[in-house]
Amino acid sequence: MSIPATEAITPSGLYQSPTAAAGTDADKEMFLNLLVAQLRYQDPSNPADSSEFLAQNAQFTALEKMQDVADQTAALLNAQVAFGAAGMVSKNVTYLKSDGTSATGVVSSVSYDASGPMLVIDGESVSLGQISSVSATPSPAPAG
Repeated sequence: MSIPATEAITPSGLYQSPTAAAGTDADKEMFLNLLVAQLRYQDPSNPADSSEFLAQNAQFTALEKMQDVADQTAALLNAQVAFGAAGMVSKNVTYLKSDGTSATGVVSSVSYDASGPMLVIDGESVSLGQISSVSATPSPAPAG
């Protein structure tokens, strides 16, 4: 069972692929099939220790629960990043453009895709990883 640790910390891979849950189910079924095969083909004159099977089952259950915690933590991180991105609307930001220069603009909206939240600044989509600073927009002078 593999857990891609870098997905949870990079802005481009914040959203976990839907195939991760399918892999967990396949791993569980493979473990159970191996356990049944081990029981079926054991030597009757020298049976395996039942406590060993219980220990294997306990280890697998613990691993399964740790995977659930990792999945929930990733979902929480995704939600936190999404709320943080939404909180940047109407803020002045400085960001690094693809040509290496810096630009400044006001975040007009946020869109979400498979790579994570994208800030829309002057019609251009900018990832959170490109943002170098954020400041409040200057309030307009009162009329009168």
